[in-house]
Amino acid sequence: MRSFPAKAWRAASAPFRLIFNILAFPFRQIARMGHFLNVEPEEHPLGDVLTGVVTDKAVREFIWTEVDTLRKHLLRALIGLALGVAISFYFTQQIIEFLAVPGGGLQAMKAIEVTESVGVFMRVALLSGIALALPYIAFELWLFAAPGLRPRERKFGLIGIPAATILFLCGMAFSYSMLLPTALPFLLNFMGIEAQLRPQSYFNFVTGLMFWIGIAFEFPLVIFVITFMGFIKPKVLASQWRLAIVIIAVLSAAITPTVDPVNMALVMGPMSLLYFISIGLSFIAYALRNKPEPRAAPVEGE
Repeated sequence: MRSFPAKAWRAASAPFRLIFNILAFPFRQIARMGHFLNVEPEEHPLGDVLTGVVTDKAVREFIWTEVDTLRKHLLRALIGLALGVAISFYFTQQIIEFLAVPGGGLQAMKAIEVTESVGVFMRVALLSGIALALPYIAFELWLFAAPGLRPRERKFGLIGIPAATILFLCGMAFSYSMLLPTALPFLLNFMGIEAQLRPQSYFNFVTGLMFWIGIAFEFPLVIFVITFMGFIKPKVLASQWRLAIVIIAVLSAAITPTVDPVNMALVMGPMSLLYFISIGLSFIAYALRNKPEPRAAPVEGE
């Protein structure tokens, strides 16, 4: 008999508790995220970990647990990429028409193979899906690495996710607006021979160029992150700028579809500028890394 009032009360208050839990859910998640961003990681020296792989069963189990965690994050990232590609199917045709403008439009192209148009559609959908899912993919990678980072490093990594997306899109926009209008007239009329565009070759060229230039635009952010994590020092980057220019020239020649110096300079110029921007960001990251962590104010009376 005593349990009847309790059961009746639980049944009567169930809708109110459900509403409260729904309203409190975002605040609880924000509190959990705040705690996650500010908790200090456990220290595991690399030498002890390598020694423990051979001698300590608990260390081996910990490593396999981390491998399983990485697998789950990669699986979720692949699911996010698949969803991004599926969503991009709805506007892939518009993207194809937009990308075909520098080449004279779709009406200027002729397909030879039966599956050529399908391959073009899937390739463009994949590229747009990558651009769409890039923030989520970066977030999953950050979630895997965050437990081993210090609070300040976690916060900078989280801020870097939208920055990485913006830089990738800026690289793609630069390729479309600057490189393609200059490279295509040279390629299509080389030696006075007018080329007939095929959808497969044209879109392979366009999407490949846009993708790799987008990746190149991520370089300043990568330098900032690895400097902040202590893997490189800004003085090394500043002292080796001549070698960096040579490497950039080689990469520009590999990325550029033509051998003429004009198109190569269009790639090399921005990449060189990005390198010097990276040096400045590296000095900022180095200063932030060496800045002491703020300590809690002492309580009066202690």
